[in-house]
Amino acid sequence: MMQYDVIIIGAGVSGLYAALKLPKEKKVLIINKRETFKCNSFYAQGGVALARDESDVPAHIKDTLEAGSGLCCENAVDVLSKNSRLVIDDLINRGFEFDKDREGNLLYTKEAAHSTERILHAGGDATGRYMHLFLLEQNPHAMLSDARVVDLLIRDGECYGVTVLDHRERRNIYAKDVIIASGGVGSLYEFHTNAPCISADLQGLCVLKGIELERMEMLQFHPTVFVDSNNAQKMLLTEALRGEGATIEDESGRRFLFDYDERGELASRDIVSKAIFEHSKQTGMQTYLSLENFDHVYFTHRFPNIYKNLQVLGYAVPKDRVPISPAFHYAIGGIKTDLHGRVPGVKSLYAIGEVASTKVHGANRLASNSLLEGLVFAKEAVEDILNTPHETKKFVEFPVGDEVMSLKEDKEKKNLLRKIMWENVSIVRTKKGLIKALEEINRMLDEKIGKLLKFRLLTAKEIVLSALAREESVGVHYRADVTH
Repeated sequence: MMQYDVIIIGAGVSGLYAALKLPKEKKVLIINKRETFKCNSFYAQGGVALARDESDVPAHIKDTLEAGSGLCCENAVDVLSKNSRLVIDDLINRGFEFDKDREGNLLYTKEAAHSTERILHAGGDATGRYMHLFLLEQNPHAMLSDARVVDLLIRDGECYGVTVLDHRERRNIYAKDVIIASGGVGSLYEFHTNAPCISADLQGLCVLKGIELERMEMLQFHPTVFVDSNNAQKMLLTEALRGEGATIEDESGRRFLFDYDERGELASRDIVSKAIFEHSKQTGMQTYLSLENFDHVYFTHRFPNIYKNLQVLGYAVPKDRVPISPAFHYAIGGIKTDLHGRVPGVKSLYAIGEVASTKVHGANRLASNSLLEGLVFAKEAVEDILNTPHETKKFVEFPVGDEVMSLKEDKEKKNLLRKIMWENVSIVRTKKGLIKALEEINRMLDEKIGKLLKFRLLTAKEIVLSALAREESVGVHYRADVTH
């Protein structure tokens, strides 16, 4: 029987920071589905938000609460902001380098719906990549890659470990505590910015296990995404571009966002996404991101990866404007947890990062609070694990399941699911569209399918049911069929 102190499912920023906070003498295993860089953290461009000092905490809290449209848990936001400087200073003290000016001062930038410049970045537009690489290099624990978790070993309200599918072989691995840090739901959508392997497995597994998911209707769509490619994962154009002067215009060059919100390009993501969606529908015009306000030299240094990627695609930025569309970006809801990352009703099970719902983001995540949430609640979960006395945990053997993981026909159904979710459960929703999606999902669930597809379908079903249940429009959840 393979036994560990802690199993961490996922090797993004939240999972790796949790690993870093666990002492070297602990026996820890990180389980990663694919190559380590295939996670959403790696693709996070803009930066990480934080309260710059104690005096900025009330403003950071206020901005987060306002973006969340009244649905944030105030205690969660309090934990997030008051611990923000702590986790960032911890990274800096361990050797992580954020971008600085010539005098060595940290460079802060501003993004939409922030009242001040409080976002740190690294590598210009590669904050997530730099942070992820740093945490990988610092990781003191064992990692099992190319393995996916296909079951949680739960008995009498306590988690004892996981079942992994490792090179087509299934086996159980046991642990005193299990942390789920597996990310969001991007692969459920036809257009998304997520890593290709972010496929909502663990959320669906939780549904099978009777573990509560909450706020699943709260899905954030990034307004500025280059979608003119054949890849499922689309190219994100960071919000920092708009924070520093990029503008959004239609084919005629008109900056139409001011028709929808007085803040224009600096309105929150949900407002900008809906505005682009509705303006395009009304006018039939393509929407563009104009970068002409940027000095060429500054742009190449501040946004080097965006510059290179767009050059390869034939856009002479910042001179050329770039066609954009909203795409799915971030799951606000997820596995219900408390403020220590604990999953209610299941002892020894935690969830952190995008897979979790701490209710910190309410109905709309404030820009660049995602990496921060992953760091802060990883710290909270690890502190809880280390402060919870473990009587000698008696492990019981679980049988290894023999369900069929996938069928040849599942791929076609996955693509159909992506189309259904994009057309009926994305930026603008109606009761008619949601019911249609629910019927299609139930139909597929009744067919002979593999367990991995079942995970996706169960997660998608929870999103649809949550969207049907919330009949008012709030934040990222927009119902076109109700009075606003």
